[in-house]
Amino acid sequence: MPQTHNILLFPGDGIGPEVMGEAVKILNHFSSQPSVSSSHEFIFRSELIGGCSIDAHGKSVTPEVLSVARDWADAVLFAAVGGPKWDSQRRGLDGPEGGLLQVRRALDIYANLRPCAANTPSPSIAKEFSPFKQDVIEGVDFVVVRENCGGAYFGKKVEDSEYAMDEWGYSTPEIQRVTRIAAQLALRHDPPWPVISLDKANVLASSRLWRKVFEQTMKTEFPQVKYLNQLADSASLILAIDPRKLNGVLLADNTFGDMISDQAGSIVGTLGVLPSASLNTLPGLKLEDGQTQKALYEPTHGSAPDIAGRNIANPTAMILCVALMFRYSFDMEKEAKQIEAAIRNVLEAGIRTGDLRGTATTTEFGDAVVAELKRLGV
Repeated sequence: MPQTHNILLFPGDGIGPEVMGEAVKILNHFSSQPSVSSSHEFIFRSELIGGCSIDAHGKSVTPEVLSVARDWADAVLFAAVGGPKWDSQRRGLDGPEGGLLQVRRALDIYANLRPCAANTPSPSIAKEFSPFKQDVIEGVDFVVVRENCGGAYFGKKVEDSEYAMDEWGYSTPEIQRVTRIAAQLALRHDPPWPVISLDKANVLASSRLWRKVFEQTMKTEFPQVKYLNQLADSASLILAIDPRKLNGVLLADNTFGDMISDQAGSIVGTLGVLPSASLNTLPGLKLEDGQTQKALYEPTHGSAPDIAGRNIANPTAMILCVALMFRYSFDMEKEAKQIEAAIRNVLEAGIRTGDLRGTATTTEFGDAVVAELKRLGV
């Protein structure tokens, strides 16, 4: 009997439904392959989140949908939320983006992974679109691990017309568990990658605790992995001048991780081709009693409402989210690499959407990826 995988789809707002359609197209292709369908079965369920949920239910995500994510789904595919329609009306957890924050909290998917390499998704994309000189970014290969459920984004808020405050706090267990994810990722490489922790221990109390717990965890649990600390602002400068110095696993809290991972998009020239994964475990890490593996996969781009409904959005990042889901949730490494190879070949062949100076529509690009998978014998 094939292993059943329940996948919750959050198309969301703007271009979300369009790019999600291409991700589902890739999943349906693999479902039709005997070598996959005999061992894996995908069951989809689509729900509202973000602005479309606000319009339908008055909330960015309903308790019922959170229950589906928590109790039914083995993995979540999320596309995009938000747009000017809701910007002036709602903020924080009440706004469209608040739906995603609530899902992250409900699933306790505390580690956000954003891989960045100069040759991903294809060498020519970085060559043509990165503002960096090629000799600067050649050989760049790192992954940002961003703590996803704590810090200033989830801290208590104080806000009035003349004063605002965000509580920026972390506990020892929160820092320990995300450090373990970073170290386990480092150990997937031979030799192990270094883990570079970004903080502001020179001025922030939360960063001083972060640094202390990070060092203790690495020393006692992962003595075979090299680690070092780097002030977050200087890391940003290093990324702009000599990003190869950051090769490895970059570990950061919610705020610094958000900043450095977006800046990393400049390596390939656009956030539109980069996927991300939010997880609560990795192979080799023991879950607490009663916990189950949970994960959410999302592109790093936004909802792009100005081009929504025109069938011109770039679905590359959304399709690559399927590859990450295969890799981290379903133990389908071979299929993940096949998707990545197909994307690379299609882009190198010049089949691109308008944001990459191409003429392909959203659906044409997805069709080309499926055709390339078939050509590769998948």
